[in-house]
Amino acid sequence: MTFEAHLLAGKIALVTGGHSGIGAAIANQLAQLGAHVTAAGLPAPAHVPDALRPDVHRRELDVRSTDDVNQLVGGFERLDIVVNCAGVIRRGDEHSPDVFESVLDINLNGTMRVCSAARPLLKAGAGCIVNTASMLSFFGGGLVPGYSASKGAVAQLTKSLAIAYASDGIRVNAIAPGWIATPLTQALQDDGERSKTILSRTPLGRWGNPDEVAQVAVFLCTPAASFMTGAIVPIDGGYLIA
Repeated sequence: MTFEAHLLAGKIALVTGGHSGIGAAIANQLAQLGAHVTAAGLPAPAHVPDALRPDVHRRELDVRSTDDVNQLVGGFERLDIVVNCAGVIRRGDEHSPDVFESVLDINLNGTMRVCSAARPLLKAGAGCIVNTASMLSFFGGGLVPGYSASKGAVAQLTKSLAIAYASDGIRVNAIAPGWIATPLTQALQDDGERSKTILSRTPLGRWGNPDEVAQVAVFLCTPAASFMTGAIVPIDGGYLIA
């Protein structure tokens, strides 16, 4: 185990987009360290295996709905950790204004809805927020203008909320995953030429896995990161520097 057992014992955590991929990996690691974790998101397709530990609570949540977000967050008596992982990508379709708007509403506005709703509870316990940015927070993607714009905005939102929430004792940071083997990137993993191009630029020479991203996210939730706020932490095998 990377971290000391029971490091987060007694902490209350909410992970949006927590039913699969990176979100599920983060929810599982928080629970493994003793936190009481709720993973919230839309139901996974029937053919997708359950990725969550039995001790992680599952809730449905559509981050496009302010009412849904407020109802879910309002059901907590306290919150110590909020991780925003809800997100979508629509490769090739995001040049349509309607699709572009939908992607931003989920990835960016959804993140803000959750942060805003959770702020009073996090303030009460000097909690923390971890948002999900991306490599595409730093450069563009011709097939994914909506995703790229939303993730660039999530990075700036993270910095802005870090300033705004600091007086409440709330730390706000973000992870910026690179090419991680998740359902979101399955089509690229299955495309031999595209995968070869990606790995040829990645100094570590492989796809990352969700647990490797989760470890960094969890670190940002621990006392070891107590003087970190407004940071955007790449987890990309060196892709950004290549």
